[in-house]
Amino acid sequence: MKVLLIYRHGVKQPRNPWPDGPENITQCPIPAGTSFTQELSFSDEEGTLWWHAHSDWSRATVHGAIIIYPKPGTTYPYPMPYKEELLVLGEWYNGDVMAIIDEALETGGDPNVSDAFAINGQPGDLYDCINASTYRLLVNYGKTYLLRIVNAVMNEEIFFGIAKHNLTVVGMDGAYLKPIKTDYIMITPGQTMDVLVTANQSPSHYYIMGSPFADTTAPFDNTSTTAIFQYSGNYTPPSTPYSPSLPAYDDKDAAGNFTVRLKSLASKQHPISVPLKITERIFMTVSVNQIYCANESCDGPDGNRLSASLNNVSFVTPTIDILQAYYRHIHGVYNSTFPSIPPYFFNFTGDVGNNTIYPSQGTKVKMIKYGSVVEIIFQGTNVGAAENHPMHLHGYSFYVVGMGNGNFDNKTSPKTYNLVDPPLVNTIGLPKNGWTTIRFVADNP
Repeated sequence: MKVLLIYRHGVKQPRNPWPDGPENITQCPIPAGTSFTQELSFSDEEGTLWWHAHSDWSRATVHGAIIIYPKPGTTYPYPMPYKEELLVLGEWYNGDVMAIIDEALETGGDPNVSDAFAINGQPGDLYDCINASTYRLLVNYGKTYLLRIVNAVMNEEIFFGIAKHNLTVVGMDGAYLKPIKTDYIMITPGQTMDVLVTANQSPSHYYIMGSPFADTTAPFDNTSTTAIFQYSGNYTPPSTPYSPSLPAYDDKDAAGNFTVRLKSLASKQHPISVPLKITERIFMTVSVNQIYCANESCDGPDGNRLSASLNNVSFVTPTIDILQAYYRHIHGVYNSTFPSIPPYFFNFTGDVGNNTIYPSQGTKVKMIKYGSVVEIIFQGTNVGAAENHPMHLHGYSFYVVGMGNGNFDNKTSPKTYNLVDPPLVNTIGLPKNGWTTIRFVADNP
């Protein structure tokens, strides 16, 4: 039996990769009954990040927040909130989450979806649960609160809002943003957002609500979780709290319209440095494929096994962690043949046919020289059950300089890039049948 590896999601850990967390990439699993001491190295992070287990689906239940405050002598680049509150968006499974993913990996089919979403561990009023409870956020009229929101959900992006209250997004993934006012946010699994809300409505009870964004044919949990934004004082509470009007679960425009508004604060006190002269460019397709099963013996589409791929390569986890193999010159663990472009180009977001369903399999890495200025173009494809999908990079925050629908075009797409104040994040949602371009300097081995 192996136990948990813990990952500090968004902590860059400069030149300290060994306790980074991902199983058999930077670390071997920690054997049961033993201990492992992790050393954390914070650098320029400021805001909300989070930590979670990093073995299979263990992060569904093992996670928490990391809060990095401004340096002594400095303060937030926005009015000081009256109070701060942490809201973790998560899930409830009636079954053993590790057994659920183990069964899916064994059979090759879709894992069971969650039975409920939750806010701070509580599903809320809209579920028919025995002994159901609802998280309550008590507020004083006229005061402004800083909500530190973490999306710890396994698969679904989440629309989030508070009935009759505007939200002001001021930070994301441990970095500050230009404030944007909105009546909802869309937050991708792995992302964190810092949001201001002022209790300026008539004292009452208002639902805080999270519901899925899932523009896909794949199974998903299409339910909503609630908490209560509850004013202090003497008043008659409503029989049912006021409810926000969130976008429909498949409203791709609502998700995209929110995401494109996110921009770095880029102030004198919080400067940014967008890489301009690219030395390493990678074009990376993202797909959900199938691995052939003889006699249609698996539970995935057409009796095959579901498998994700990048550039049509499906990753095979080694038994020795890759970082150790690199550092100690252990041969045969991986090979450095991961391609910088797909094996061939086609209409990625159109009728892809059957010739792209089956990926190659291997433990392949891409070697990058220290100091390289890297641009990665993530291209979503229509292979399998296409969906909006989170992409995350360990050890770095990166600038999201561009995003669009359809196939990336080498001539026209770069003309839409934001090279002035793009958001600096560690996790992005790649649009269904769309593309996203990120940039970073490879200065953290």
